[in-house]
Amino acid sequence: MDFMKTRGEKARERWWDALVLLSVIWGSSFLLMKVGVGVLPPAYVTLVRLVVGAVTLLVWLRATGGRLPRGARVWGHLAVTGALVNVAPFTLFAWGEQRVSSVVAGIFNAATPLLTMLVVTVVLPGERPGARRLLGMPIGFAGVLVVLGVWRGADGSDLAGQLACLAAAGCYAVGFPYAQRFLAGRPESTVSLSAAQVVVATVEAAVLAPLVSGGPPATGPDGWTPSAVVALLLLGVLGTGVAYLLNYRIIRRAGAVAASTVTYLMPLVAVVAGAVVLGEGMTWNQPVGALVVLLGVAVGRRRAGNGTGATAVRAAPETPRPARAAATTLGR
Repeated sequence: MDFMKTRGEKARERWWDALVLLSVIWGSSFLLMKVGVGVLPPAYVTLVRLVVGAVTLLVWLRATGGRLPRGARVWGHLAVTGALVNVAPFTLFAWGEQRVSSVVAGIFNAATPLLTMLVVTVVLPGERPGARRLLGMPIGFAGVLVVLGVWRGADGSDLAGQLACLAAAGCYAVGFPYAQRFLAGRPESTVSLSAAQVVVATVEAAVLAPLVSGGPPATGPDGWTPSAVVALLLLGVLGTGVAYLLNYRIIRRAGAVAASTVTYLMPLVAVVAGAVVLGEGMTWNQPVGALVVLLGVAVGRRRAGNGTGATAVRAAPETPRPARAAATTLGR
């Protein structure tokens, strides 16, 4: 019984504090990206956050006595996952935030579980869509249309930014089922796989950044402000490093279903952070559309008893295996 547990045992089982902190970290990442693209091109924002995140995870891996995976096959799958879950969405969100607010980017991120359900339904033969999922997907896509404000149109730049953010969510939706199919259940620890994924993604970003943005960018004397430096460091250390560890902690202590609730909290944090810190406004259709998207996700999700989950890259000994239709949050 709970009253018989020691304070230490209760602390080791507590997970709500990690969920709140994870929501703040991932929800604030859109604000940090918005500050970052004021100093660096989007591809270089991605590269910096991955470098810092890789160092953070490698230090943790070394401190816990772990080692990186071995074998060409696993590294090949990690390369695909890193491209889909890290490099592409990080860059697309950063590019999109040159044209739309961090609030809008955070709202579009809420479409990730919805798009994941669609991809899983199509590409995983064992996942036949039930009535709830068939109902949830059109509700969610109606919410996306409301966020876009399709009835009033948009200028080219604004629409391009919104579509880039939606495409970033689509990358997650493809990357998570891929990672779940080819990396879930491997013998390596979750920290080992995550560190390896971010390392290989860093290499990919180092190749991509000069190709799409030219050589290392030169900023003016006012470019590297303290706020920009802090934003990029936080984006790497917290958003691409510590957040992974918090996600695993929640899954180990409360299960994948509990971890997936971060998807519902992130848009709230993104909206508040963008409005309070950057003074970004929003129109009525954006929060309303976000609520419709989340309604579609809630309707389309399986019952908790079926084991829907929130993580794609983890090892079987450390976490319970989620269902294939998991609404994953890993990689933001």
